[in-house]
Amino acid sequence: MPPNMNPHITWFAPETRHQIVEEAQRILEEVGVFVENEEALELLTGAGCRIEASERRVRIPASLVEKAVASAPQRILLYGRHGEAVMDLGGDRIHFNPGSAALRIYDAQEKRARTPISADLVRFIKLVDALPHYAAQSTGLISGDVPPEVGDRYRLYLALLYSNKPVVTGTFRIDGFRPMAEMLAAVAGGPQELRAKPNAIFDCCPSPPLKWSELTAQALIDCARSGIVAELISMPLTGATSPVTLAGAIVQHCAESLSGVVIHQLACPGAPIIIGGSPACFDMRKGTTPMGAIETMMIDGGYAEIGKHLGLPTQAYMALSDAKTVDYQAGMESAMGALVAALSGINNISGPGMLDFESCQSLEKLVLDHEACGSALRLARGIELREDPILPLALMQQGIKRSFLPLAHTKRWFRQEAYFPDEVIDRSTLEEWRKLGGKDATQRASQRVEQILSGQQAEPLDPPLAEALREIMEAEARRFGMEKLPDLP
Repeated sequence: MPPNMNPHITWFAPETRHQIVEEAQRILEEVGVFVENEEALELLTGAGCRIEASERRVRIPASLVEKAVASAPQRILLYGRHGEAVMDLGGDRIHFNPGSAALRIYDAQEKRARTPISADLVRFIKLVDALPHYAAQSTGLISGDVPPEVGDRYRLYLALLYSNKPVVTGTFRIDGFRPMAEMLAAVAGGPQELRAKPNAIFDCCPSPPLKWSELTAQALIDCARSGIVAELISMPLTGATSPVTLAGAIVQHCAESLSGVVIHQLACPGAPIIIGGSPACFDMRKGTTPMGAIETMMIDGGYAEIGKHLGLPTQAYMALSDAKTVDYQAGMESAMGALVAALSGINNISGPGMLDFESCQSLEKLVLDHEACGSALRLARGIELREDPILPLALMQQGIKRSFLPLAHTKRWFRQEAYFPDEVIDRSTLEEWRKLGGKDATQRASQRVEQILSGQQAEPLDPPLAEALREIMEAEARRFGMEKLPDLP
């Protein structure tokens, strides 16, 4: 039979992809990128880059960019707690994970957003672990009951305690990387095992336009040398921190990302890195950064196509919403984002559960978005040709005589053909819906959250490993005046 054709969006003609990369390389050669970090400057100087010392502006030759891109792997595997491959990043293979790192959680009972505490993080982590369309955890909430100086490592600590999935995370401070890497290495079985089977992705964010701060450049270098997967999160904001045109923003995104690839590969050639981002089409009327805008999604799809053109795995913040509560806007923007991301073949899609410009997480929305992700994953498989001929004459004759419902052919294929959503998505008759209480989607999602969590028992870590993680975390907490970690479920 002929091969299955998967649905796919193409954003640029081949010659335009080449032009975008060439223009990005020219920007790096002639305009350069601002670099605060001394170690990164030394790496770039040693590789022959021209640096204006007074401005710390580095001009990177195209030959160095091309060498760095060639040395970065085209495929990255991420591993779960037990050493099993969970995510296969590359090509058009798509995976979803919740967004990170929200300052607030939407409390469905109080109908307001509030500061999360440790118990909220544990509920979030357990819920993500129970939802199969999320391939990875994210450190999606920042806990308000620990010192802010340890917020990055504490949220990773909880994710490792309560989840089997790999984790998408990142550091807020330079001193956060070491304890986080120690915890990841402990779970992997040691530093070499972590390098061989990475279990986390660290977001590394250049500042637009064309700047690498002390923190973010160091995170790139530290990730490369430890074998932890680095994920570039370029954030052009159209008309504010990037050109107002979508194509111009994508060129800037490409330049910022390529400069990150160069720093990363100079630190350790062959280390795993992902081209990603969190851009926005700036809303001039409100002064906001709408992640649910269709133009934002178009930038995401466009830069992901450039990432694929370069042969690198891709990421985007999509399947999220700017709504302030779980309503029609939240569903519309999140579902559209999930579909555009899937049709663009983006490898690592972060964002489900998020509200309010990436600043709030909702457990109810996380459950509803899980179904949008399930539908997007089904869409990405396309229409599969099961048999040849596609519709056998004998099958048609059987169906005409007595309906297709009882046929063996129907029993064989119906589960593979259709995605059947969780009960949080209503497909009942009006009468049945009324008998079940006439609940709307948010009410059903709230009920489903509690059902899942009441039956979800986190698989405990081996006691020596749990103790090792606790010792690392307690030592960090004591550095900032916290003698006892919060009590956990």
